[in-house]
Amino acid sequence: MSFVKVGAIALLGVLLGIQFKSGKQEYSIYIGMGICLLIFFYTAAYMGQVKTQMETLFGHISSGNRYFTILFKVVGITWICEFVAGICRDSGFGAIAAQIELFGKIAILFAGMPVFLALIETIAGFVG
Repeated sequence: MSFVKVGAIALLGVLLGIQFKSGKQEYSIYIGMGICLLIFFYTAAYMGQVKTQMETLFGHISSGNRYFTILFKVVGITWICEFVAGICRDSGFGAIAAQIELFGKIAILFAGMPVFLALIETIAGFVG
């Protein structure tokens, strides 16, 4: 049922934004940003439920908590960067959106570095 609500909110926001597109374009941008934030916070509520279920799953795995934290950092960085870049792109600031995406990729690289180092240590342990 909640997916229907989110879809209805998005559709209503798009239709409302189209009405303002021809006259006051800045209102159209504000409406789009507001709808995006509303959907973002609605999705964040689901992420809390997913986090709880994933914590139970990773509780059974040794050293799963460390990787679980890294996983959620990477997902959070990706999610926020994509959200902000989408708003920038829709507002006509494509260059800023590209820089945000680049920043997100570099942040993901550094957030995932402990996993890469653990993989290197495991390979080194097998080799000798």
